[in-house]
Amino acid sequence: MNGSELRAELERLHPESYGWALACCWRDAAEAESVLQTVYLRVLQGKARFDGRAKFKTWLFSVIRRTAADRRRRFLLRRLGLAKYEIYQPADKNVDRPDDVVYRSEVQILLLGALAQLPERQRQALQLVFYHDLSLEEAAGVMNVSIGSARTHYERGKKRLRQLMGESRIFDESGSGRKEAEGAIPRR
Repeated sequence: MNGSELRAELERLHPESYGWALACCWRDAAEAESVLQTVYLRVLQGKARFDGRAKFKTWLFSVIRRTAADRRRRFLLRRLGLAKYEIYQPADKNVDRPDDVVYRSEVQILLLGALAQLPERQRQALQLVFYHDLSLEEAAGVMNVSIGSARTHYERGKKRLRQLMGESRIFDESGSGRKEAEGAIPRR
């Protein structure tokens, strides 16, 4: 793949790549942008090379996942080294980010909460298949696991997600279910 084809393919996949980077960075927009910039630089400079063994999208998503994991690991190591010198202050959780505005509907908020409760591999499998339209084989390639393992994470994730959504009782049309559900979802 030459440079112009590579650029065109990166541009075509940018919206989905950004969505996957957000998922890999726990919905931190600034971190996702930084990861994506690093990935694009690696790809365009030839440090990450597409060898054609998988689809380009599958390969790109795996590079994004590995880059995000590497940045998270480096951050944690730095944090551990500086922890004795610095007092940790959590970020203000009430600040609205542009990507949060998109996810405001009640069902989407509930779904994101349920997804966040899943183990990382199950969450990744579901996001790759449902949000990024990858097959289980392609998702396995991105996650760097066998197809059997990806299928197991996918099936267990769906089962647990169904269970979490059922526990919320948001879809219960009985009077008691509606009353309980009203307090479960924040209103703005």
